[in-house]
Amino acid sequence: MGALAWLTPRKRAATEASVLAGEASAEAARKTERTEPEFPVAGDVRAAAFFDLDNTVMQGAALFHFGRGLYKRRFFETRELARFAWQQTYFRIVGSENPEHMAEVRASALSIVKGHRVAELMAIGEEIYDEYMAGRIWPGTRALAQAHLDAGQKVWLVTAAPVETATIIAQRLGLTGALGTVAESVDGVYTGRLVGEPLHGPAKAEAVRALATAEGLDLERCAAYSDSVNDIPMLSLVGYPYAINPDSRLREHARDNGWRLRDYRTGRKAARVGLPAAAGVGAVAGGAAAAVALQRRRR
Repeated sequence: MGALAWLTPRKRAATEASVLAGEASAEAARKTERTEPEFPVAGDVRAAAFFDLDNTVMQGAALFHFGRGLYKRRFFETRELARFAWQQTYFRIVGSENPEHMAEVRASALSIVKGHRVAELMAIGEEIYDEYMAGRIWPGTRALAQAHLDAGQKVWLVTAAPVETATIIAQRLGLTGALGTVAESVDGVYTGRLVGEPLHGPAKAEAVRALATAEGLDLERCAAYSDSVNDIPMLSLVGYPYAINPDSRLREHARDNGWRLRDYRTGRKAARVGLPAAAGVGAVAGGAAAAVALQRRRR
């Protein structure tokens, strides 16, 4: 006798309907179940993560913060500080990398470090990180990087910032390492020139591809994170692209392509270009003016 035979016909029909509904629901759930594993996957040694730096891992541009630290140590004059302040203000308002603008920033930095020893700048970079950068790391992005590390995966910064600066930041965050722009040095002294081109746009993608080959990684199992439309070549290389604090063009591209989005800012760009943006400009300009005033008093 079946398990339901003792029930009245009406109760048996109701119970059978419940069982059928339950089975149908379970089958539907299986059909909509995520077929790809949640990322990162523990123990997947052929997967890794690649993080852009400026406005992805850290608020603002690393070169600007480095410049602030060098100014404090009298590496350059007040007019150059004003230029750095303007460049940072532009970056914060626009929220994305303009190639010409970033080229200006790099040219400023190269002219400042020319003639200084690499070891000297590395030692100073450690101090500058503690003074100006440590408090500007986005906690949300930091947590994403840590998730990859906890899963046993390697994590690299990939940035147009100088490789020395990027390496210091990677070390302080406990990351695997960094890919960055290489400034030429002879006998340990900066010449004021680059080796090749800045690591920007397509160059980042080529660096990631080369590193993946050397490390035996499967890019389809890797993740990449960036805020900028300029990094679409790098993001498109991997199986898990993330738009972090994206500019408007990257946000649109990410939505069109089903990429994951994360925004750790307090407001969107549209909100920041109003009163909050004006307040940001005032804060940066005020800080620069105060620094200039202090410097003049000391002279």
